[in-house]
Formats: sequence, structure tokens, C-alpha cells
Amino acid sequence: MTRFQKALAIVAAVLAPLHASAQSFPSHPITLVVPFAPGGPTDRVARDLAESLRKPLGGATVVVDNAAGAGGAVGAAKVAHAAADGYTLLLHHIGMATMPGLVRKLPFSVEKDFAYLGIVNDVPMTLIGRPTLPASNFKELVAWIGQNKGHINLGNAGVGSASHLCGMLLQQALGTEMTAVPYKGTGPAMTDLMGGQIDLMCDQTTSTTAHIEAKKVKVFGVTSPTRLATPALREVPTLQEAGLKNFQVSIFHGLYAPKGTPPAVLDRLHTALEAALRDPDFIQREQALGAVVAQDGRTQPEGHRQFVAAEIARWTPLIKGAGVYAD
Repeated sequence: MTRFQKALAIVAAVLAPLHASAQSFPSHPITLVVPFAPGGPTDRVARDLAESLRKPLGGATVVVDNAAGAGGAVGAAKVAHAAADGYTLLLHHIGMATMPGLVRKLPFSVEKDFAYLGIVNDVPMTLIGRPTLPASNFKELVAWIGQNKGHINLGNAGVGSASHLCGMLLQQALGTEMTAVPYKGTGPAMTDLMGGQIDLMCDQTTSTTAHIEAKKVKVFGVTSPTRLATPALREVPTLQEAGLKNFQVSIFHGLYAPKGTPPAVLDRLHTALEAALRDPDFIQREQALGAVVAQDGRTQPEGHRQFVAAEIARWTPLIKGAGVYAD
């Protein structure tokens, strides 16, 4: 056997297990980590996505694992440090772009420690209030806020969460300060809002639409540039219409794997994700909640990576300028 033949044999021996592994993937359940508490908007998207990933992954079970804490950093760290075999994935939102500015000592690198699989959706936000709030529209809300300065509790899903960022921008736009009340996820925050323990919250349509439709909370506006087509929200004005110029906040969700996951496994996961994003049932479920399923270049791994890098560059100066930190 020549040296060249020996080299080929060595390469083949090395690649054979990887090829076999990719062909048999997945051979057991996949864990989809959600870095927030159950019942929140990212949890809802994750459960819808998990269901739509089953068929393109050959009927594999995708189990949602809620690992809340530190504005999503705890769950992200869990995936960053997991075995790079494709069996532990992360569904995260805009927090992947804001954590680098919010957390002084992240136990991982957003840009270096993950394999990017694709953006899943874009989600507008809604400004909502407790059902007993005296105001019935945004104009009345602004007047009520002016009359109750220093006594308004603004809930959020944790420092660095989407609801925290939206609330921070809202206070800046209104030129007033409210008492921030952080929770370990939107679920417990929503429970307290409906119960009247807090006054206001700004959160994703995926979490708020059902409660708005059931009249368990009051809605004062959406953060999209135009009104939403979702039946429960189509009559709700945008906050821009209501007088907050250029007030737009949209939250994205993306799918990630640990860095070092075999390329063939990443290809299998990405192909399954693309199939899920074309699933009519998934699209319909997301649309009913006011979310828009991604169908552009961001669904590709490199497009996803470039988009998050641009979002990091957008949010980091704003966060540091506000002096907000999650640790």
C-alpha cells in the first residue's frame, strides 16, 4: 500500500463514524432548550416548532426543556456547554443580540460558541395593562401615567428579556420612569398582571394575544410599523399611530446548536428547520399569535449569523448608554 493509499485509508477511517452518525441521526430524543419559564412567548414558539420538526426528523421526539434565569443566559450557557452532537438545541430570541451588552461576564460567546441554524420568526410586541387599569386607550394611559408618577409597576420577563428592552424604550419615549419588576419569564409576569399585582407590561404577541382576546388584560398598542392582521389585534392601533414616533420593536427567534456539532448533523437539522418553516400548520399557528414565520435569507445559517451580528452592533451601544446590566 502506497503512502497516498494509507493516507486515504486513515481519512476514511476517521470520516466513517461521522458519516454513520449523521445517517442515523437522530436515534434518540432531541432536547430543545428554552431559556425562559414555561408559558412565555418563546416557550410557545418552541412547542409549536418542536411539533413541526418531528416529521422532517423522521418522527423523532423533540422535548422542550425550560432553563430560565439571567435574562436567558442560563439556558444559553447550558447549550453552549452541551455535547456537540445535535441532541441539545437552543431556541432563543433577541436576547442573543443583547446579552453581549447586558452581561459583563457571559460564560460563553454568542458569536463563537454556537452553530447557527436559522431564524424562525419575527414577533411584534404589545403594550398591555392589568384589567382594572382606569385607562381604555393609549391617550388615557399617558394621562394616567402622568398622574401616577413614582407609583407604576412595569413587569418584565427578566433583565435583558424582550419585555425588559421594550419597557426600557417605552419609558425613554414617554420621558418617565416606572418601577421595573423582573420575573423569571413572561408566564409568571402575565399571571401577576392579570391579577393586578403589576400595572403594565410590554411583551410579544405570541404571549399576549390569547389574553387580549379573552379580555384578561387591556391592550394599548402594538409595536409594529402597521396594524396586524391577526383577528384579535387588527383593531389595535400601533404605538406610532398613538403618538410615539419611530417606536418599533420586533423580536426574532433563532435556532442554535453547540459549536463543533458535526456538519452533516447540522445539515440534517437545518433541512428539518426549513421544512418546519414551510409547514402550513406551523405558519397558521404563528400567524394566529401575530408572529411572522421567517422566509428570507436569515433562515440560512450564514444569513442568521450575519443578522445577529448586526443586531448586536445595534443594541450594545443603546444598552451600555443606558447603564443597564444583568449581573
